[in-house]
Amino acid sequence: MQRSLAFTGPCGGAPVPGVVLYGLGAIGLEVARRLVESTEWPIIAAVDADPAKVGRSLAELTGLDSAPPVAVARELPAEAPPGAVALHMAGSRLPTVEPQLVELIEAGYSVASSAEELCYPQLRHPEAAARLDALARQKGVAVAGVGVNPGFLMDLLPLVASTVCLDVERVEVERIVDAATRREPLQRKVGSGMTPEQFEALADREEIGHVGLMESCALLADGLGLAADRIEEELKPALAERQIRTDYFEVAPGQVAGIIQEVRAMEGETVRAKLHLEMYLGAPDPRDEVRIVGRPELRLVIPGGTPGDSATVAALVNAIPRVAAAPPGLHTPKDLPLTG
Repeated sequence: MQRSLAFTGPCGGAPVPGVVLYGLGAIGLEVARRLVESTEWPIIAAVDADPAKVGRSLAELTGLDSAPPVAVARELPAEAPPGAVALHMAGSRLPTVEPQLVELIEAGYSVASSAEELCYPQLRHPEAAARLDALARQKGVAVAGVGVNPGFLMDLLPLVASTVCLDVERVEVERIVDAATRREPLQRKVGSGMTPEQFEALADREEIGHVGLMESCALLADGLGLAADRIEEELKPALAERQIRTDYFEVAPGQVAGIIQEVRAMEGETVRAKLHLEMYLGAPDPRDEVRIVGRPELRLVIPGGTPGDSATVAALVNAIPRVAAAPPGLHTPKDLPLTG
């Protein structure tokens, strides 16, 4: 037997007249290239504070002759076309990026931001979160933190998987990343080539480690309705056991090769959610793994792991219609519509 039914395809959401790129680092330029190649949403402006980029064209910076005739500006265009979206890619910590987000909201842009702390800002910065939410509602725009980790792998993915569970007792997520396969800024960010003493000094000042892991854990616990009363974090260096050479670093035995970081959502002395991240040069068996202890028990594995750089670009670009379709206010990744 053979059957055929007509399918009209996706209905589509509200039209997006244009996209502003705010921040043109490595990820921002890859986002620009993707938007130029897809041609679905036009780039109407690009903003960056780097004097070496201000005044240069997107065609020059991306290497794509088909890029729109947009020059990088230091200042944001004063007013957004109705429905325009800004992709904010200019920082991780909310106290640093809040003025930038305010500027975008005031100008009338809905915002999808890669700032890790924005994925669950209520955890560390509840007052700033309340300010941004109130302003976004006043201006009639949506604002959300989006990304891969946080934003998907260790929070949204296990949340979606849990929807087929009758009960959830505990969630465990493990992400193993061979940092040698990643870009130079990430290898530097995880402390490659440092001494253990240098690493510990930075850790004491909260200047090293993966930003957003505690936010992921809080988002996961919140979304699952887990009765957690606190979130704990441990961070230690992964030390090289042999000489390691990458395109950017040479690490001797005993020096830092990366990080081992774990965050737990606790209910008393019971672990309700555990996120374990290993990100170091030469990490064996890279993978992303989710285990849900409940009815039924589920285990999801992505062999090789998710390529963080290209996935971050995808998360930002794919967030354009989703944030455009969201109601006004500040949203976490779990609040956004799954599609635009």
